[in-house]
Parts: sequence; C-alpha cells; structure tokens
Amino acid sequence: MSNKSPKGELIMEIISHLVNKINDPTGIIVGDRYEFLLDIKVEEDDELYTEGGLELRVIFASDDENGERVVQYYFTEKASRDALDFALEDDEEAEILEY
Repeated sequence: MSNKSPKGELIMEIISHLVNKINDPTGIIVGDRYEFLLDIKVEEDDELYTEGGLELRVIFASDDENGERVVQYYFTEKASRDALDFALEDDEEAEILEY
C-alpha cells in the first residue's frame, strides 16, 4: 500500500507488517487491541527518511460499539529504535486503518 501526494508522487509505502493481539488486563480500551509494526519506505528527500529505515507502530482497537480505530501510533527509526516526532495526516491515518 502506498500514499501519494496530489501530484502523484510517492509519499510512503508499507513494505511489510507484523501484528500481535494485545491483552489489556486493565480494560482501559474497550474491545480487542492489536499492535501493528509497519515497515515504511519513504523517498530520500522526505523529512521522515532515515538511513536505518522507518517503522510505524500502530495500536488498533476494535469493538461493536466504536468499530475499528487507531488508538495510538508513533514512528521509530528501525536501526536505533528511537521514536521520531511526526504525526500522520488524516488521509494517511485513514489509509493505515484501511490497510
């Protein structure tokens, strides 16, 4: 899956993913929770680009009342596992949820 700019340029592409169901013993988030680790590819001139690679960790929740939703996410540099301070645009978040 890839996200393109209005000019049709590649913004980010999901190369692969891992998913784990998360047990929430506190019950803070209603429904089932899943953690997705998405391997993301971006162009070298993109502000998100890192030589070590880029990952997006996403926590999804799903239940009958609220449906499926992104609860939390953050970008990390793959090589160092350092968190990066970037936010998804609304359309990017919608594409991640669709993925």
